[in-house]
Amino acid sequence: MTLHIGDTAPDFEAVTTEGTIRFHDYIDGKWAVLFSHPKNFTPVCTTELGYTAKLKDKFDARGVVVMGLSVDDIGDHDQWAKDIEETQGTALNFPLIADKDRKVATLYDMIHPNASDTMTVRTVFVIGPDKKVKMSLNYPASTGRNFDEILRVIDSLQLTSEHKVATPVNWQDGDDVIIVPAVSDEDARKTYPDGWKAPRPYLRIVPQPK
Repeated sequence: MTLHIGDTAPDFEAVTTEGTIRFHDYIDGKWAVLFSHPKNFTPVCTTELGYTAKLKDKFDARGVVVMGLSVDDIGDHDQWAKDIEETQGTALNFPLIADKDRKVATLYDMIHPNASDTMTVRTVFVIGPDKKVKMSLNYPASTGRNFDEILRVIDSLQLTSEHKVATPVNWQDGDDVIIVPAVSDEDARKTYPDGWKAPRPYLRIVPQPK
């Protein structure tokens, strides 16, 4: 199936490096990142998993749980985890799904046959506390993802879920934001009594809400 933004993230039960986990129970009430890797014991995947482990404190600070996926068995995962710790300097600290039967990969459309009919592409889903898909992306096997960018997107998603604003191009946490068009000037003045910058009537720029 193809998942779109706003769809409910499918539930599943899977064997992971932290035991058998039911996905909806694992993410209940939290933000979540679910991301796939083409294959164990491959160089790019090793660097991605190591870097994601280094970001644990940043994910925790945002109330985000992380779960990885690879289409290999649990024994391979355990051995690969040792390689990741030794080569990347950080031990695996989030569950890694052993999806040898490709059940979860198929459920989340992570296998793209024109790229490979056996391995997943580098898919990422950001899922909200309501279990809805908030963001998705796909990278080819040859290109490692930017997990700092994923954190940036999560910052934007969390901010815009609480306030009627949008984040502009290249926005970083703390930068100015944009009042969404659905908010009238009259209503905006109640929230922003000091006003805003408006180079165009539809482009109303304000400091990021606290």
